[in-house]
Amino acid sequence: MSKINAAFAAALASAVVMTAAPALAAQCNHKGGFAGFIGDFKKEAAAKGVKQNGLAALDGLTVDDKVLAADRNQKVFKQTFEEFSGRMISKDRLVKGAKMLQTHADTFKKVEAKYGVPGPMIVAIWGLETDYGVNQGKMSVVRSVATLAYDCRRTDKFQGELVDALRIIDRGDMAAADLKGDWAGEIGQTQFLPSSYVKYAVTVDGRGKVDLVRNQDDVIASTANYLKSHGWQRGQGWGPGQPNFAVIQEWNKAEVYAKTIALFADKLGGSQKSAQR
Repeated sequence: MSKINAAFAAALASAVVMTAAPALAAQCNHKGGFAGFIGDFKKEAAAKGVKQNGLAALDGLTVDDKVLAADRNQKVFKQTFEEFSGRMISKDRLVKGAKMLQTHADTFKKVEAKYGVPGPMIVAIWGLETDYGVNQGKMSVVRSVATLAYDCRRTDKFQGELVDALRIIDRGDMAAADLKGDWAGEIGQTQFLPSSYVKYAVTVDGRGKVDLVRNQDDVIASTANYLKSHGWQRGQGWGPGQPNFAVIQEWNKAEVYAKTIALFADKLGGSQKSAQR
């Protein structure tokens, strides 16, 4: 997800809903190089229903070596919980988070009524992921996920993400040039991978196109929808050992990150206090 969260990006998004067509099988490290891989991938994506508008986003792509370097250099989660949470839950983020709760109070009320997820939990994720939309990433999502799909480490995972990135373009949600994110292909203010965008992104009122880059109401609703879809239990606690902590770990598998989200939500005034003290 975010720069901090990208180490576990591949584990965060749920499997995308696929048709009965065969799984993607373009050869990673193709004998024809990256161009050969993209050529085969285009045929498979087209067979899965991606139209020309989406397929055109693959034209002229090259491997992004910065993405490969980032994927191989993931050390941030080796910090202790005290070190990590102390750095991530800054006074500035807490002040901004409190303002977000006030500014979007009506939206949080609507979203909690629908999904059961309290505002402080959403704001904690929002603040940790992108500092409330400030640091969404500037890298091409299509190029990033294509690079990771071509690499053999997690090719199946990222071939699926690449198809969904093309679907987002194909259906007109975002143009390829506007589809920017962090190195693992995360999109928007709470950093959805393309598969999560396709499956869980919603507008707050259920109408119109979703915009997770600029529309903060959509960001709030979509984040709550993700958590609800992964088993969030209304009114239950979210600290380690409590029912909703496992849901936070569906957002990020790293225990240090999940515990930091829970503590941040507590500090923002969450009504369900975590067990971590």
